[in-house]
Amino acid sequence: MSKRKKLTIGLFGFGVVGEGIYHVLNETPSLNASIKAICIKHPQKERAAPQNLFTTDHDVILNDPEINLVVELIDDADEAYKIVTSSLRNGKAVVSANKKLIAEHLPELIHLQKENGVSFLYEAAVCGSIPIIRNLEEYYDNDLLQSICGIVNGSTNYILTKIKEDGLSYKEALQKAQAAGFAESNPALDVEGIDAVNKLTILLGHGYGLITSPQDLLHIGITRLNAADAVFSDEKGYALKLTAQAHKLSNGKVAAFVLPQFVTKESQLYNVKNEYNGVIIESKLADKQFIYGKGAGRYPTSSAVISDIFALSYNYAYEYKKFNRPEKTNLANDYYLRVYVSFNELGEVNKWDFEQVYEFHSTEERHYLSGIIHIEKLKNAEWVKNPLVSIILLPDGILEKENIVARSLKKLSLQLAGVN
Repeated sequence: MSKRKKLTIGLFGFGVVGEGIYHVLNETPSLNASIKAICIKHPQKERAAPQNLFTTDHDVILNDPEINLVVELIDDADEAYKIVTSSLRNGKAVVSANKKLIAEHLPELIHLQKENGVSFLYEAAVCGSIPIIRNLEEYYDNDLLQSICGIVNGSTNYILTKIKEDGLSYKEALQKAQAAGFAESNPALDVEGIDAVNKLTILLGHGYGLITSPQDLLHIGITRLNAADAVFSDEKGYALKLTAQAHKLSNGKVAAFVLPQFVTKESQLYNVKNEYNGVIIESKLADKQFIYGKGAGRYPTSSAVISDIFALSYNYAYEYKKFNRPEKTNLANDYYLRVYVSFNELGEVNKWDFEQVYEFHSTEERHYLSGIIHIEKLKNAEWVKNPLVSIILLPDGILEKENIVARSLKKLSLQLAGVN
Protein backbone atom coordinates (compact mmCIF):
# COMPACT_ATOMS: atom_id res chain seq x y z
CA MET A 1 0.00 0.00 0.00
CA SER A 2 1.32 3.45 -0.87
CA LYS A 3 2.33 5.72 1.99
CA ARG A 4 -0.14 8.42 2.96
CA LYS A 5 0.92 12.00 2.63
CA LYS A 6 -0.12 15.01 4.70
CA LEU A 7 -2.43 17.39 2.88
CA THR A 8 -2.29 21.12 3.49
CA ILE A 9 -5.43 22.61 2.01
CA GLY A 10 -6.38 25.93 0.53
CA LEU A 11 -10.19 26.17 0.44
CA PHE A 12 -12.14 28.37 -1.96
CA GLY A 13 -15.68 29.01 -0.73
CA PHE A 14 -17.14 28.74 2.76
CA GLY A 15 -20.81 28.08 2.15
CA VAL A 16 -22.69 25.16 3.68
CA VAL A 17 -20.42 22.59 2.01
CA GLY A 18 -17.18 24.46 2.65
CA GLU A 19 -18.02 24.98 6.31
CA GLY A 20 -18.97 21.32 6.61
CA ILE A 21 -15.62 20.27 5.13
CA TYR A 22 -13.79 22.54 7.59
CA HIS A 23 -15.51 20.98 10.60
CA VAL A 24 -15.11 17.39 9.36
CA LEU A 25 -11.36 17.88 8.83
CA ASN A 26 -10.99 19.36 12.30
CA GLU A 27 -12.92 16.50 13.88
CA THR A 28 -11.24 13.70 11.88
CA PRO A 29 -7.46 13.70 12.42
CA SER A 30 -7.20 10.32 10.68
CA LEU A 31 -7.73 12.14 7.36
CA ASN A 32 -4.25 13.63 7.82
CA ALA A 33 -5.40 16.92 6.27
CA SER A 34 -5.76 20.48 7.54
CA ILE A 35 -6.91 23.81 6.12
CA LYS A 36 -4.31 26.57 6.06
CA ALA A 37 -6.30 29.28 4.28
CA ILE A 38 -9.84 29.95 3.08
CA CYS A 39 -10.58 32.36 0.24
CA ILE A 40 -13.98 34.10 0.44
CA LYS A 41 -15.85 36.82 -1.42
CA HIS A 42 -17.54 38.71 1.46
CA PRO A 43 -15.13 39.25 4.39
CA GLN A 44 -17.70 41.11 6.53
CA LYS A 45 -19.85 38.00 6.97
CA GLU A 46 -19.54 36.16 10.28
CA ARG A 47 -18.20 32.62 9.98
CA ALA A 48 -17.70 29.69 12.34
CA ALA A 49 -13.92 29.51 11.94
CA PRO A 50 -10.89 31.55 13.14
CA GLN A 51 -10.68 34.90 11.36
CA ASN A 52 -6.98 34.49 10.56
CA LEU A 53 -7.82 31.66 8.12
CA PHE A 54 -9.76 33.92 5.77
CA THR A 55 -8.57 35.96 2.83
CA THR A 56 -10.09 37.59 -0.24
CA ASP A 57 -6.89 37.25 -2.26
CA HIS A 58 -6.66 34.14 -4.48
CA ASP A 59 -2.87 34.40 -4.63
CA VAL A 60 -2.53 33.81 -0.89
CA ILE A 61 -3.52 30.21 -1.63
CA LEU A 62 -2.27 29.81 -5.20
CA ASN A 63 1.26 31.01 -4.41
CA ASP A 64 1.72 29.33 -1.04
CA PRO A 65 4.29 26.52 -1.49
CA GLU A 66 3.07 24.72 1.64
CA ILE A 67 -0.45 24.27 0.23
CA ASN A 68 -0.47 21.08 -1.85
CA LEU A 69 -4.24 20.71 -2.29
CA VAL A 70 -6.84 23.22 -3.42
CA VAL A 71 -10.50 22.45 -2.70
CA GLU A 72 -12.72 24.58 -4.94
CA LEU A 73 -16.36 24.95 -3.83
CA ILE A 74 -17.62 28.16 -5.39
CA ASP A 75 -20.66 28.53 -7.66
CA ASP A 76 -19.08 30.73 -10.35
CA ALA A 77 -17.82 28.39 -13.11
CA ASP A 78 -15.71 31.06 -14.83
CA GLU A 79 -13.96 32.02 -11.61
CA ALA A 80 -13.58 28.34 -10.72
CA TYR A 81 -11.86 27.77 -14.08
CA LYS A 82 -9.22 30.38 -13.21
CA ILE A 83 -8.69 28.88 -9.75
CA VAL A 84 -8.44 25.27 -10.93
CA THR A 85 -6.18 25.89 -13.91
CA SER A 86 -3.86 28.16 -11.89
CA SER A 87 -3.69 25.58 -9.11
CA LEU A 88 -2.78 22.76 -11.50
CA ARG A 89 -0.13 24.91 -13.20
CA ASN A 90 1.32 25.68 -9.75
CA GLY A 91 1.65 21.96 -9.03
CA LYS A 92 -1.25 21.71 -6.60
CA ALA A 93 -3.77 18.88 -6.64
CA VAL A 94 -7.40 19.98 -6.87
CA VAL A 95 -10.79 18.75 -5.66
CA SER A 96 -13.86 20.40 -7.19
CA ALA A 97 -17.64 20.01 -7.26
CA ASN A 98 -18.18 22.35 -10.22
CA LYS A 99 -19.78 20.20 -12.94
CA LYS A 100 -20.16 23.10 -15.42
CA LEU A 101 -16.44 23.84 -15.26
CA ILE A 102 -15.53 20.18 -15.77
CA ALA A 103 -18.06 19.50 -18.54
CA GLU A 104 -16.92 22.50 -20.58
CA HIS A 105 -13.14 22.17 -20.09
CA LEU A 106 -12.37 18.50 -19.44
CA PRO A 107 -9.78 17.98 -22.26
CA GLU A 108 -7.78 20.99 -21.09
CA LEU A 109 -8.01 19.89 -17.45
CA ILE A 110 -6.79 16.40 -18.33
CA HIS A 111 -3.83 17.92 -20.20
CA LEU A 112 -2.92 20.20 -17.26
CA GLN A 113 -2.93 17.27 -14.83
CA LYS A 114 -0.55 15.29 -17.05
CA GLU A 115 1.67 18.26 -17.80
CA ASN A 116 2.12 19.20 -14.14
CA GLY A 117 2.03 15.74 -12.55
CA VAL A 118 -0.88 16.47 -10.22
CA SER A 119 -4.35 15.06 -9.70
CA PHE A 120 -7.77 16.64 -10.20
CA LEU A 121 -10.69 14.80 -8.55
CA TYR A 122 -14.38 15.71 -8.80
CA GLU A 123 -16.59 12.90 -7.50
CA ALA A 124 -18.81 15.51 -5.86
CA ALA A 125 -19.66 17.02 -9.25
CA VAL A 126 -21.96 14.13 -10.22
CA CYS A 127 -24.70 12.52 -8.10
CA GLY A 128 -23.64 13.79 -4.69
CA SER A 129 -22.94 10.84 -2.41
CA ILE A 130 -23.01 8.19 -5.17
CA PRO A 131 -19.46 7.14 -6.22
CA ILE A 132 -20.40 6.96 -9.89
CA ILE A 133 -17.30 8.50 -11.50
CA ARG A 134 -14.82 6.24 -9.75
CA ASN A 135 -16.98 3.21 -10.55
CA LEU A 136 -17.07 4.01 -14.26
CA GLU A 137 -13.38 4.92 -14.26
CA GLU A 138 -12.16 1.78 -12.52
CA TYR A 139 -14.70 -0.97 -13.01
CA TYR A 140 -16.54 -0.82 -16.33
CA ASP A 141 -14.65 -1.49 -19.54
CA ASN A 142 -15.72 0.69 -22.46
CA ASP A 143 -16.35 -2.30 -24.74
CA LEU A 144 -18.62 -3.97 -22.19
CA LEU A 145 -20.54 -0.91 -20.99
CA GLN A 146 -23.94 -0.96 -22.66
CA SER A 147 -25.75 1.93 -21.03
CA ILE A 148 -25.96 4.48 -18.24
CA CYS A 149 -29.42 5.70 -17.27
CA GLY A 150 -30.11 7.74 -14.20
CA ILE A 151 -31.70 10.45 -12.15
CA VAL A 152 -28.70 12.72 -11.62
CA ASN A 153 -30.35 15.93 -10.37
CA GLY A 154 -31.83 15.77 -6.88
CA SER A 155 -33.61 19.13 -7.13
CA THR A 156 -35.83 18.17 -10.06
CA ASN A 157 -36.49 14.73 -8.60
CA TYR A 158 -37.63 16.37 -5.36
CA ILE A 159 -39.98 18.66 -7.30
CA LEU A 160 -41.46 15.82 -9.38
CA THR A 161 -41.95 13.70 -6.24
CA LYS A 162 -43.87 16.46 -4.49
CA ILE A 163 -46.06 17.00 -7.55
CA LYS A 164 -46.90 13.29 -7.77
CA GLU A 165 -47.23 12.35 -4.10
CA ASP A 166 -48.41 15.57 -2.45
CA GLY A 167 -50.45 16.98 -5.33
CA LEU A 168 -48.49 20.23 -5.33
CA SER A 169 -48.32 22.54 -8.32
CA TYR A 170 -44.95 22.98 -10.03
CA LYS A 171 -44.56 26.41 -8.42
CA GLU A 172 -45.38 25.09 -4.92
CA ALA A 173 -43.03 22.14 -5.30
CA LEU A 174 -40.21 24.41 -6.50
CA GLN A 175 -40.68 26.73 -3.51
CA LYS A 176 -40.56 23.75 -1.18
CA ALA A 177 -37.34 22.54 -2.83
CA GLN A 178 -35.78 25.98 -2.38
CA ALA A 179 -36.86 26.14 1.27
CA ALA A 180 -35.28 22.71 1.88
CA GLY A 181 -32.00 23.84 0.28
CA PHE A 182 -32.29 21.48 -2.70
CA ALA A 183 -32.78 24.23 -5.30
CA GLU A 184 -31.13 27.61 -5.73
CA SER A 185 -32.97 30.93 -5.60
CA ASN A 186 -32.42 30.93 -9.39
CA PRO A 187 -33.20 27.28 -10.17
CA ALA A 188 -32.81 27.46 -13.98
CA LEU A 189 -29.69 25.27 -14.05
CA ASP A 190 -31.64 22.47 -12.39
CA VAL A 191 -35.13 22.72 -13.87
CA GLU A 192 -33.99 23.41 -17.45
CA GLY A 193 -31.88 20.24 -17.47
CA ILE A 194 -28.57 22.12 -17.72
CA ASP A 195 -27.12 20.66 -14.52
CA ALA A 196 -28.09 17.15 -15.67
CA VAL A 197 -26.53 17.53 -19.12
CA ASN A 198 -23.30 18.85 -17.58
CA LYS A 199 -23.17 15.73 -15.42
CA LEU A 200 -23.98 13.50 -18.38
CA THR A 201 -21.06 15.02 -20.30
CA ILE A 202 -18.72 13.99 -17.47
CA LEU A 203 -20.22 10.48 -17.29
CA LEU A 204 -19.73 10.04 -21.04
CA GLY A 205 -16.05 10.78 -20.56
CA HIS A 206 -15.46 8.32 -17.76
CA GLY A 207 -17.87 5.71 -19.11
CA TYR A 208 -16.92 5.71 -22.78
CA GLY A 209 -13.87 7.95 -23.15
CA LEU A 210 -16.13 10.22 -25.19
CA ILE A 211 -15.13 13.88 -25.28
CA THR A 212 -18.14 16.03 -26.04
CA SER A 213 -19.75 19.30 -25.02
CA PRO A 214 -23.04 19.89 -23.19
CA GLN A 215 -24.13 21.96 -26.21
CA ASP A 216 -23.91 18.84 -28.41
CA LEU A 217 -26.49 16.94 -26.38
CA LEU A 218 -30.27 17.24 -26.50
CA HIS A 219 -31.52 18.34 -23.10
CA ILE A 220 -35.03 19.31 -22.03
CA GLY A 221 -35.88 19.97 -18.38
CA ILE A 222 -39.12 19.88 -16.41
CA THR A 223 -40.41 23.44 -16.88
CA ARG A 224 -42.61 22.45 -19.85
CA LEU A 225 -44.46 19.69 -18.04
CA ASN A 226 -48.21 20.24 -17.89
CA ALA A 227 -50.59 19.15 -15.12
CA ALA A 228 -52.27 16.92 -17.70
CA ASP A 229 -48.98 15.05 -18.19
CA ALA A 230 -48.98 14.09 -14.51
CA VAL A 231 -52.56 12.83 -14.86
CA PHE A 232 -51.57 10.74 -17.90
CA SER A 233 -48.58 9.37 -15.97
CA ASP A 234 -50.80 8.29 -13.07
CA GLU A 235 -53.36 6.71 -15.38
CA LYS A 236 -50.67 4.57 -16.99
CA GLY A 237 -49.07 3.65 -13.66
CA TYR A 238 -45.86 5.50 -14.52
CA ALA A 239 -43.59 7.76 -12.49
CA LEU A 240 -42.30 10.91 -14.17
CA LYS A 241 -38.54 11.46 -13.85
CA LEU A 242 -35.86 13.60 -15.45
CA THR A 243 -33.31 11.10 -16.77
CA ALA A 244 -29.82 11.41 -18.23
CA GLN A 245 -29.03 8.56 -20.60
CA ALA A 246 -26.18 7.10 -22.61
CA HIS A 247 -26.70 3.94 -24.70
CA LYS A 248 -24.20 2.15 -26.93
CA LEU A 249 -25.86 1.34 -30.27
CA SER A 250 -25.15 -1.63 -32.53
CA ASN A 251 -22.70 0.48 -34.58
CA GLY A 252 -20.61 1.25 -31.47
CA LYS A 253 -21.66 4.89 -31.25
CA VAL A 254 -23.34 6.28 -28.14
CA ALA A 255 -26.80 7.86 -27.99
CA ALA A 256 -26.93 10.45 -25.20
CA PHE A 257 -29.52 12.98 -24.01
CA VAL A 258 -31.43 14.40 -21.02
CA LEU A 259 -35.24 14.20 -21.15
CA PRO A 260 -38.24 13.82 -18.86
CA GLN A 261 -39.28 10.17 -19.01
CA PHE A 262 -42.20 7.98 -18.02
CA VAL A 263 -40.74 5.19 -15.87
CA THR A 264 -42.54 1.90 -15.22
CA LYS A 265 -42.82 0.13 -11.86
CA GLU A 266 -40.38 -2.49 -13.14
CA SER A 267 -37.57 0.08 -13.32
CA GLN A 268 -35.32 0.66 -10.31
CA LEU A 269 -35.75 4.39 -10.96
CA TYR A 270 -39.48 4.24 -10.20
CA ASN A 271 -38.97 4.41 -6.43
CA VAL A 272 -36.13 6.95 -6.45
CA LYS A 273 -37.83 9.85 -4.70
CA ASN A 274 -37.23 13.32 -3.31
CA GLU A 275 -33.59 14.52 -3.42
CA TYR A 276 -32.22 11.04 -4.08
CA ASN A 277 -30.35 10.05 -7.23
CA GLY A 278 -30.26 6.62 -8.82
CA VAL A 279 -28.18 5.29 -11.72
CA ILE A 280 -28.65 2.03 -13.64
CA ILE A 281 -25.47 0.76 -15.29
CA GLU A 282 -25.76 -2.07 -17.80
CA SER A 283 -22.87 -4.13 -19.10
CA LYS A 284 -22.69 -7.11 -21.43
CA LEU A 285 -21.54 -9.50 -18.74
CA ALA A 286 -23.04 -8.15 -15.50
CA ASP A 287 -26.46 -7.12 -16.87
CA LYS A 288 -27.97 -4.23 -14.86
CA GLN A 289 -26.57 -2.80 -11.65
CA PHE A 290 -28.15 -0.02 -9.62
CA ILE A 291 -26.48 2.67 -7.49
CA TYR A 292 -28.62 4.81 -5.21
CA GLY A 293 -28.05 7.68 -2.79
CA LYS A 294 -28.68 11.30 -1.93
CA GLY A 295 -27.82 13.67 -4.75
CA ALA A 296 -28.65 17.09 -3.32
CA GLY A 297 -27.91 18.87 -0.06
CA ARG A 298 -25.01 19.78 2.16
CA TYR A 299 -23.98 16.36 3.48
CA PRO A 300 -24.02 14.28 0.26
CA THR A 301 -21.73 16.78 -1.46
CA SER A 302 -19.50 17.02 1.61
CA SER A 303 -19.26 13.23 1.72
CA ALA A 304 -17.97 13.08 -1.86
CA VAL A 305 -15.46 15.90 -1.29
CA ILE A 306 -14.10 14.20 1.83
CA SER A 307 -13.81 10.94 -0.12
CA ASP A 308 -11.69 12.70 -2.77
CA ILE A 309 -9.49 14.29 -0.10
CA PHE A 310 -8.93 10.88 1.50
CA ALA A 311 -8.10 9.36 -1.92
CA LEU A 312 -5.58 12.13 -2.61
CA SER A 313 -3.78 11.38 0.63
CA TYR A 314 -2.85 8.09 -1.10
CA ASN A 315 -1.96 9.91 -4.35
CA TYR A 316 -5.02 8.61 -6.19
CA ALA A 317 -5.58 9.98 -9.70
CA TYR A 318 -7.98 9.24 -12.53
CA GLU A 319 -6.05 7.37 -15.20
CA TYR A 320 -8.36 8.28 -18.09
CA LYS A 321 -7.57 4.95 -19.79
CA LYS A 322 -10.64 5.12 -22.02
CA PHE A 323 -9.63 8.56 -23.32
CA ASN A 324 -6.24 7.27 -24.37
CA ARG A 325 -7.37 4.31 -26.48
CA PRO A 326 -6.52 4.49 -30.20
CA GLU A 327 -10.09 3.52 -31.14
CA LYS A 328 -12.39 6.42 -30.32
CA THR A 329 -16.07 6.31 -29.38
CA ASN A 330 -18.32 8.80 -31.15
CA LEU A 331 -21.63 10.39 -30.33
CA ALA A 332 -24.54 8.86 -32.29
CA ASN A 333 -26.80 11.02 -34.46
CA ASP A 334 -28.80 8.32 -36.26
CA TYR A 335 -31.37 6.77 -33.96
CA TYR A 336 -35.01 7.26 -32.98
CA LEU A 337 -36.93 8.03 -29.82
CA ARG A 338 -40.41 6.96 -28.77
CA VAL A 339 -41.95 10.06 -27.25
CA TYR A 340 -45.19 11.37 -25.80
CA VAL A 341 -45.99 14.97 -26.77
CA SER A 342 -48.73 17.19 -25.37
CA PHE A 343 -49.67 20.67 -26.60
CA ASN A 344 -52.44 23.28 -26.54
CA GLU A 345 -53.18 23.99 -30.19
CA LEU A 346 -53.32 21.57 -33.13
CA GLY A 347 -50.88 23.63 -35.21
CA GLU A 348 -48.19 23.70 -32.52
CA VAL A 349 -46.64 20.32 -33.42
CA ASN A 350 -45.80 19.12 -36.95
CA LYS A 351 -46.83 15.46 -37.08
CA TRP A 352 -44.93 15.07 -40.38
CA ASP A 353 -41.67 15.26 -38.41
CA PHE A 354 -42.52 11.84 -36.97
CA GLU A 355 -41.55 8.53 -38.52
CA GLN A 356 -44.71 7.05 -37.01
CA VAL A 357 -47.59 8.45 -34.98
CA TYR A 358 -49.40 5.55 -33.36
CA GLU A 359 -51.59 7.35 -30.84
CA PHE A 360 -53.41 10.68 -30.98
CA HIS A 361 -56.23 12.07 -28.86
CA SER A 362 -57.62 15.38 -27.66
CA THR A 363 -59.51 16.90 -24.75
CA GLU A 364 -60.95 20.39 -24.48
CA GLU A 365 -57.75 21.63 -22.86
CA ARG A 366 -54.94 19.60 -24.43
CA HIS A 367 -53.87 17.47 -27.42
CA TYR A 368 -51.64 14.39 -27.14
CA LEU A 369 -49.69 12.16 -29.47
CA SER A 370 -47.27 9.29 -29.09
CA GLY A 371 -44.86 8.53 -31.89
CA ILE A 372 -41.37 7.75 -33.14
CA ILE A 373 -39.10 10.59 -34.19
CA HIS A 374 -35.49 10.77 -35.38
CA ILE A 375 -33.12 12.38 -32.90
CA GLU A 376 -32.00 15.05 -35.40
CA LYS A 377 -35.63 16.03 -36.06
CA LEU A 378 -36.23 16.31 -32.35
CA LYS A 379 -33.13 18.45 -31.86
CA ASN A 380 -33.85 20.80 -34.76
CA ALA A 381 -37.64 21.10 -35.20
CA GLU A 382 -38.98 24.59 -34.43
CA TRP A 383 -41.94 23.29 -32.40
CA VAL A 384 -39.55 21.58 -30.00
CA LYS A 385 -38.49 25.04 -28.79
CA ASN A 386 -42.06 25.96 -27.81
CA PRO A 387 -42.21 26.15 -23.98
CA LEU A 388 -45.90 25.13 -24.08
CA VAL A 389 -45.10 21.77 -25.71
CA SER A 390 -44.31 18.85 -23.37
CA ILE A 391 -41.91 16.21 -24.69
CA ILE A 392 -41.53 13.07 -22.58
CA LEU A 393 -39.60 9.90 -23.42
CA LEU A 394 -41.68 6.73 -23.26
CA PRO A 395 -40.39 3.54 -21.55
CA ASP A 396 -37.88 1.64 -23.71
CA GLY A 397 -37.78 4.76 -25.82
CA ILE A 398 -34.55 4.31 -27.84
CA LEU A 399 -34.85 2.64 -31.24
CA GLU A 400 -32.48 1.96 -34.13
CA LYS A 401 -33.53 1.79 -37.78
CA GLU A 402 -33.95 -1.97 -37.74
CA ASN A 403 -36.32 -1.61 -34.77
CA ILE A 404 -38.49 0.75 -36.82
CA VAL A 405 -38.65 -1.71 -39.72
CA ALA A 406 -39.50 -4.58 -37.35
CA ARG A 407 -42.30 -2.55 -35.75
CA SER A 408 -43.73 -1.65 -39.18
CA LEU A 409 -43.67 -5.28 -40.36
CA LYS A 410 -45.34 -6.46 -37.17
CA LYS A 411 -48.05 -3.83 -37.50
CA LEU A 412 -48.62 -4.78 -41.15
CA SER A 413 -48.86 -8.49 -40.31
CA LEU A 414 -51.41 -7.75 -37.59
CA GLN A 415 -53.45 -5.66 -40.01
CA LEU A 416 -53.40 -8.44 -42.61
CA ALA A 417 -54.52 -10.87 -39.92
CA GLY A 418 -57.41 -8.59 -39.06
CA VAL A 419 -56.08 -7.61 -35.63
CA ASN A 420 -56.45 -3.94 -34.68
